[in-house]
Amino acid sequence: MNEIYELSDGFSIPKIGFGTYKLNGAQGTRLMEQALQVGYRLLDTAFNYENEGAVGRAIKNSSVPRDQITVASKLPGRYHSYQSALRTIEESVARLNLDYIDLYLIHWPNPKQGQYVEAWQALVDAQKTGLVRSIGVSNFLPEHIDQLEKETGVLPVINQVELHPEFNQQKQREFDRSKGILTQAWSPLGRASKILQNETIQKIADKHRRSIAQVILRWQVQLGVLPIPKASHYLRQLDNFAIFDFELNKEDMEIINGLTKENGRTNDQDPAVYEEF
Repeated sequence: MNEIYELSDGFSIPKIGFGTYKLNGAQGTRLMEQALQVGYRLLDTAFNYENEGAVGRAIKNSSVPRDQITVASKLPGRYHSYQSALRTIEESVARLNLDYIDLYLIHWPNPKQGQYVEAWQALVDAQKTGLVRSIGVSNFLPEHIDQLEKETGVLPVINQVELHPEFNQQKQREFDRSKGILTQAWSPLGRASKILQNETIQKIADKHRRSIAQVILRWQVQLGVLPIPKASHYLRQLDNFAIFDFELNKEDMEIINGLTKENGRTNDQDPAVYEEF
């Protein structure tokens, strides 16, 4: 069963989503339809993934009613100016072939450009006109979120960040929670890196008779985080989704949290300096 989180704006969102990065064209559409069939009800895309059309086609082809699917997309850095941001949101809605987008995020703050507050104001206004239902950010540090609140008085409902066992983002999670913001995890399995061969997590997985991926995703949900794993294979989609019928104990959680590193980012993408357009 796809359990839900309540967002600070009154809307709800599934506790696990399906990442669509690099799922493009007809094959990408088919894999997303498959994910919906498995039970996923949150599809996470972005303007820069160049697959919003494939996501829209998957939703259209699926037997799942539109109002049961949460669609998330993201604004690229090159369109942070107010008018460009508004046009890009309209373009995302058109590419998806939907009447509205459930959740729209600013993909990266790009602090050197200094336009993320302007972009945020565009999201606030797009929400008022009904183009988007909920608005949030991705890869925003506490200082960026404080700036949004100071300049606009509006806080994001979600902050999507890199988060996995080697980078558990404790301080960011605590900050987000203090502001009523739900933390979402991209690369929840560490980009399917060596973490999936981690012997420490394997012992916990063996104890629960689960896969390492299931234990990691369950750990994130028990942290109050929303993971969005990507999987191309049907059995892996099923495996990643089946995390709501077991529970990790306090010791399990502490052991996994103990794997975190001060800078465990997989590609050194620090939002304080990293820019993406």
